[in-house]
Amino acid sequence: MTFYMGDELATVYDAALQDGFGLVASNVAEPNVLIGLMKGAERVNSDLLVQLSNGACTFAGNGDPIAGLQVMGSYIETIAAQFDVGVFLNMDHQTDLDVIQRQIDLAIPSSIMIDASHEPFEENVERSRRVVEMAERSDAEILIEAELGTIKGVEDEIVADEAYYTDPEQAVEFVDRTGCDLLAISVGTQHGVAKGRDLEIRPDLAEEIRTALRDHGLEIPLVLHGSSGVQPDQLQEMLTHGICKVNKDTRYQYEYTRTAFDLYRHNTDAIVPSDTDDADRDTFFNNVEWSPNKEFFDPRVAGRDIRERIADVYADLATVAGSAERSRYA
Repeated sequence: MTFYMGDELATVYDAALQDGFGLVASNVAEPNVLIGLMKGAERVNSDLLVQLSNGACTFAGNGDPIAGLQVMGSYIETIAAQFDVGVFLNMDHQTDLDVIQRQIDLAIPSSIMIDASHEPFEENVERSRRVVEMAERSDAEILIEAELGTIKGVEDEIVADEAYYTDPEQAVEFVDRTGCDLLAISVGTQHGVAKGRDLEIRPDLAEEIRTALRDHGLEIPLVLHGSSGVQPDQLQEMLTHGICKVNKDTRYQYEYTRTAFDLYRHNTDAIVPSDTDDADRDTFFNNVEWSPNKEFFDPRVAGRDIRERIADVYADLATVAGSAERSRYA
């Protein structure tokens, strides 16, 4: 198995459009989630699209997003070679054109999402088109995703208090003028935790957008952002209307922390002394009878549990999205 670029990713999207399934685009910020995703993908024979946000790259690079991309890109490529499925990398919600140019020059990502959806329509068109042209001038095979319509919630550094639905005819103009390879649309989903929110999801609008694009000879994959609160039946309906990429991030963040929390709370006595005075911690408990149990405080213990939980979650999501048992590279 190798780590693939945009030319191969495009063939996966072509198959997804034809057969009505989607890739679960999974955000990562550290290695345990990444390895868990790869384990889950191989388990169900699904090709895997991982995503890095600017925040994740900045975190991995100790404040330097380009260094973080280089580190994570190398790690992804190296670990992907251990698994018998195709692995791709998308740069999620990118806004800085200079940073995007560096990403293109490095030829690490399979695709890049330029997010200018918070800008007025004409500015969104201009910035998105510029990124498409930047990719076209490079030797790298990199697909470009753009977004039309604002999705409520918080994603990386981008905050949207309100949302509006993507207009089908405006989507036609946007794709025609920008030349983007994928289009993220707003159909009522929201970034972040969905509890207590009325999502008002509109699968019918996704169908209208796809029909309008096809009527104008524009057959491109559609993208669903903010899908953490979308239920399986809602997602599967979306997949019949040209949605080929479904973003997931918040779910993995929760599963990571919840899995570690469950391990530690069930083994508190092995990690934290019963005496509320923690002064002996500085001497690593050399002068007291109690000592912590490395079987539980070694971070690799929680890491292994996290990997298995993420693998389970991804396997279920890939099955719902229909990419299970469809790997082109197994």
